[in-house]
Amino acid sequence: MPPHVKTPAELRSMFGSNLRILSQNYQSVSELSRQLGINRTQFNRYLAGESFPRPDVLARICAFFHVDARMLLEPVETINSLSDPISGPFLRDFVGRGAYGIPEDLFPSGFFRFTRRSFLEASQFVEGLVFVKRENTVTYIRGYETRQAMQSQGLSAKRSASEFRGLVMQQEEGIAALISRRNSMTCSFNYLSRVASFENNFWVGYVARTVRESMSGDRAVRMVYEHLGSDFSTAMAAARKSGYCAEEDLIPFHRRLLDPARPFG
Repeated sequence: MPPHVKTPAELRSMFGSNLRILSQNYQSVSELSRQLGINRTQFNRYLAGESFPRPDVLARICAFFHVDARMLLEPVETINSLSDPISGPFLRDFVGRGAYGIPEDLFPSGFFRFTRRSFLEASQFVEGLVFVKRENTVTYIRGYETRQAMQSQGLSAKRSASEFRGLVMQQEEGIAALISRRNSMTCSFNYLSRVASFENNFWVGYVARTVRESMSGDRAVRMVYEHLGSDFSTAMAAARKSGYCAEEDLIPFHRRLLDPARPFG
């Protein structure tokens, strides 16, 4: 028997059902339709399975939700479970809820300067730079380990090897980020919460690396993030200072938040 060819009504119904599932992570249909650039009344018709989008609008919807045109033919759970495990049915209501729609006022986009104690040398501290960006409603983080840090671990200092990227997730009192180098060679868990400051641009927390327990070196240390904004020249000035430094060379407010004399617990 030839395969069943879905009727226009079945296609609209499947599309509407999938769109309702994808929209569950967003609190407001008005805000979602605004981000998609679709009239709210028309968007509601899509959700109800009463109408079907033009090809260009369909492509925009698929790109926004990180799915493909299979959402016309099969349940989106089967698509996302393969293409995007975070928004797939198993993790959507657990990890996925925190990974989408992080407010800018909670953790803004732009450049951040960070400092932490070295994992390998307790007397040394590391200063670095990361960039936080948003794509659709997902918040990502990207940066490069310093040449000194790579060499101290016996790793290649090539730019491709030193790059790390991560996913930011909202927590009850701050944000968490799961960060990894290319090919998942190493991974770290990062937690940050905002602290009171003059410009309200500092976060403090900790970073834990995924390594075996050993007699030397730490697996978790306190960390400070300072939001620098989006000015490239400011970021480059911070980048030129990246690397190892002694406690006395730390930025004063960073040193205060890191509180080196207090053991990390």
